[in-house]
Amino acid sequence: IYSMPPHSSPIVSQKNKNRVEAKAQALLVDSPFTRREGETLHSSYTYRRNALARDAATGALKVTPQIHDFRFRTNLKPTRTGVMLVGLGGNNGSTALGAIIANRHGMSWRSRDGTHTANYFGSVTQAATVHLGWDGAEQVYVPFNDILPILSPSDLIVDGWDINGANLYEAMLRSKVFEPTLIDQLRPHMEGIVPKPSIYYPDFIASNQSDRANNLIAGSSKSAHLTRIREDIREFKQKHELDTVIVLWTANTERFTDVRAGLNMTADEILAAIERNEEEVSPSNVFAIASILEGAHYINGSPQNTLVPGIVQLAKKHNVFVGGDDFKSGQTKIKSALVDFLVSSGLKPESIVSYNHLGNNDGKNLSEQRQFRSKEISKASVVDDMVAANHILYPDGKGPDHCIVIKYVPFVGDSKRAMDEYTCSIFMGGKQTISMHNTCEDSLLASPLIYDLAILTELSARIQYSSDGGVTYQPFHEVLSLLSIFLKAPVVPEGTPVGNAFMRQFSALTKLFTAVAGISSDSDLQLEFFSKLPAGKSVGSAAPLTPKTPVQTVADEALPGLV
Repeated sequence: IYSMPPHSSPIVSQKNKNRVEAKAQALLVDSPFTRREGETLHSSYTYRRNALARDAATGALKVTPQIHDFRFRTNLKPTRTGVMLVGLGGNNGSTALGAIIANRHGMSWRSRDGTHTANYFGSVTQAATVHLGWDGAEQVYVPFNDILPILSPSDLIVDGWDINGANLYEAMLRSKVFEPTLIDQLRPHMEGIVPKPSIYYPDFIASNQSDRANNLIAGSSKSAHLTRIREDIREFKQKHELDTVIVLWTANTERFTDVRAGLNMTADEILAAIERNEEEVSPSNVFAIASILEGAHYINGSPQNTLVPGIVQLAKKHNVFVGGDDFKSGQTKIKSALVDFLVSSGLKPESIVSYNHLGNNDGKNLSEQRQFRSKEISKASVVDDMVAANHILYPDGKGPDHCIVIKYVPFVGDSKRAMDEYTCSIFMGGKQTISMHNTCEDSLLASPLIYDLAILTELSARIQYSSDGGVTYQPFHEVLSLLSIFLKAPVVPEGTPVGNAFMRQFSALTKLFTAVAGISSDSDLQLEFFSKLPAGKSVGSAAPLTPKTPVQTVADEALPGLV
């Protein structure tokens, strides 16, 4: 029997900024398939799946249920973590850091709608709950961050780069995301923060961005740029005594880069391409490579194809995670849930028309065709797996007509307007049309995704698994596809399918972490509601965790909550 150690939800006093109050957890796990040794949690999990094959003679689908025994080893102590944002001075960067500071100081502010208090709404790790089952009186849900010890966004140390040299107070004024009364409170904390100089290759982003580019690393040598970015990461890690660094791209959408042999198909190729100053090496390629070479994880929050095969190979070589692409925050998040609902209901979406206009710098950059094309590709692919899931509705595999339009309208600023029309074929030749208007405050929806991507990357780095009974352990695949729920066009390990359906992504994420914690992940089936439940047992089918040799643990009093 063990309980999770308290996770920290820091509230930093204005009188003493070093004082941290931690929220105590109240989750006790009683299982023979978990064992705690100091700050390490060992758990075993039986993964049930179906092996599928077509009979060569009849074409019948043969289903063979299989079980696979996994063991997990998790460091329960979150690491001291820093996040470096590429695009720190943009709307997302200034909003993400400003909100962390507002939460640390418990800020509240007035608007014409009343008084508001800083929160982390929109973050799965901080504001979502996980269903554990029925206790005989009610359905029981626990906060996501009670399942395993994870960081709070308030724990994150943030810095980064931007091609524009405005300090972050000026960036907040320019972005017009926060209310003026909150900006005034944040001013003394943000005014002294100036982004580090960044790199600017005009061919990759829209020409209308040139007037912002006043904070640049000198010279045109991509090798020198790589060296400078690596130095920045190294200095950041040393200055703040960090265990983990995550570099996250939240800057302008780039055009797609070529992917070809001799350029970026292998790690050696792309490193050589930088040395010879190859034009097709993008700024995001340089940041990704610098991160990997410094042992920092890299997340691509924009739609361009940064994670070319050579960069993925380099990540594997250096044992770091990469993830992407493109934050899934508003219109596309709704689409990934709604289309799954329609197809799962047996309705056939025939036409999806998605229009949106916005007035922030993202919209300005996307007003040029090559950058818009990157965004169009990431948005268009979101329904593909849902179409492929139902060959009754789509026997030829051809999905619905899917049209995407983005327009730049400066007046609306960060308050993006999204209008969608879904037309479905229904029963007996009928049609159903769903029209939706969605006002998305762009950066207030995207910033919580930045936190979640960083927090779950840090947690994943503390988990190792064994598929040979605990003899050897290894980390998850270097392409961290479990982050897919936060991304429009998930990058996945080679040979594995892309999944975009939102609730399937959420279920996969929560089932993984409950399994790692030693908690049953089949709680939604709830057979007890429509059958006579057999006598309960506290023992599952997985082999109990019994060490091959006696394990010396620290005294019980040193482990809060350990029984």
